[in-house]
Amino acid sequence: VAGRSQARWGPLITKAGICAGEAVKDSGAWPGEGCVRMWVPFGVALMSLAVSCSGLREVAEGPTAPDGHPVPVQLGPADHWLPTRREFRHKSNITFNDNDTVSFLEYRSFQFQPDKSHGLESDYIVMPNILVLAAAMLMENKPMSLKLIMTLAFSTLGERAFMNRTVGEIMWGYEDPLIHLINKYLPNMFPFKGKFGLFAELNNSDSGLFTVFTGVKDFSRIHLVDKWNGLSKVSFWHSDQCNMINGTSGQMWAPFMTPETSLEFYSPEACRSMNLIYKESGTFEGIPTYRFVAPSTLFANGSVYPPNEGFCPCRESGIQNVSTCRFNAPLFLSHPHFYNADPVLAEAVLGLHPNQEEHSLFLDIHPVTGIPMNCSVKLQLSLYIKAIRGIGQTGKIQPVVLPLVWFEESGAMEGKPLRTFYTQLVLMPSVLQYAQYVLLALGCVLLLIPIIHQIRSQEKCYLFWSSSKKGSKDKEAIQAYSESLMTSAPKGTVLQEARL
Repeated sequence: VAGRSQARWGPLITKAGICAGEAVKDSGAWPGEGCVRMWVPFGVALMSLAVSCSGLREVAEGPTAPDGHPVPVQLGPADHWLPTRREFRHKSNITFNDNDTVSFLEYRSFQFQPDKSHGLESDYIVMPNILVLAAAMLMENKPMSLKLIMTLAFSTLGERAFMNRTVGEIMWGYEDPLIHLINKYLPNMFPFKGKFGLFAELNNSDSGLFTVFTGVKDFSRIHLVDKWNGLSKVSFWHSDQCNMINGTSGQMWAPFMTPETSLEFYSPEACRSMNLIYKESGTFEGIPTYRFVAPSTLFANGSVYPPNEGFCPCRESGIQNVSTCRFNAPLFLSHPHFYNADPVLAEAVLGLHPNQEEHSLFLDIHPVTGIPMNCSVKLQLSLYIKAIRGIGQTGKIQPVVLPLVWFEESGAMEGKPLRTFYTQLVLMPSVLQYAQYVLLALGCVLLLIPIIHQIRSQEKCYLFWSSSKKGSKDKEAIQAYSESLMTSAPKGTVLQEARL
């Protein structure tokens, strides 16, 4: 009976042991199999929180604040302005190559979510004019005659250091006569030909051609990026280490993670590879996860963290100069409110209050499969501005790294994918794990029943034999006693006669 139970339930018990292995197999990139299924995207909410300046006329004409710095106003929940867009991704041109790699383009689109937003994208706000201020910085060391010509051109086109535009225009693009003028006489100066916006190049576009390893032939290289846009390294930075394309494409990582594992990926938007470190274990909707966060050295300058020297020229630690991959505009990437940056940056602009809870980023990864469950990536884009002698539009602006916008890109597995993931990788293994112990106990019981039955049968036989043997001995004793009485009886008595 026990043997039959094992034959019947053995495959089920074995299934619990290989369930994680099957999930890992599905994370590999086999043509038409698990990889393509895992690439089915889920929506990601992109929440953008703009930062603008109050008293912008005073900023341009000279500071009037007590400490001489511009006073920012954070247009967020306090001012009921927080536009939210849902991001949708889909892959196309999926091509499996002979060298154990797969190539694909990933397209992104954003849809405004009015029910999850505070304010509308049609609301007007005042923001620094990136085109004017960036062009002024580029002309800083040019001859005075060129600066005067640029000042005249700005005046003719009605360009100023600060502008009043809608949120949608600033985020997703607007027509500007300056762009058409520059593209006409300096066609290679800007990478864009039409509208200009902070995120214009992200909407309805791809993030470049990724070629990643499938892990079929070498499982240790699964999901690692082989090339991006045909390049094995970029040329934006000043050291080979900083130009390396390391890690994955930022969507899945190698399975069987440990707390010593680091999360490395290449970000086309930041033009560099990034590395996150393990912080703690936790759960998401009942699914075990590892939380990875950004180290304090992610945007540190070379003096604080020497491996980042290649990202310079640097300013204060905690902000990364991305001008080399952003049309040479003096733009800087950092955590919101200059979190983990040199305190002098936040002190230079009033109203900034960096703290870990509100301004750090994290990714929650299922350690067995390497699949993200939940994420919140918060970053800030800032512009370095100052007065440029000869450019009248810059007035008396004091040198400052001014936050333009900070945004949060958050997403979580939800709906049917989440239920399927939980059922197959959490619920089923747990049930089968307990089931194998129940079946083991049942098998032991089935083995003990015939043993106990055999023992009880033997005890009954022994008792019957013992009682029979005792009865015969008693009978013999009685007979012997009777014979002894008769033998010793006097002659002529009744006993003697009975004996005879």
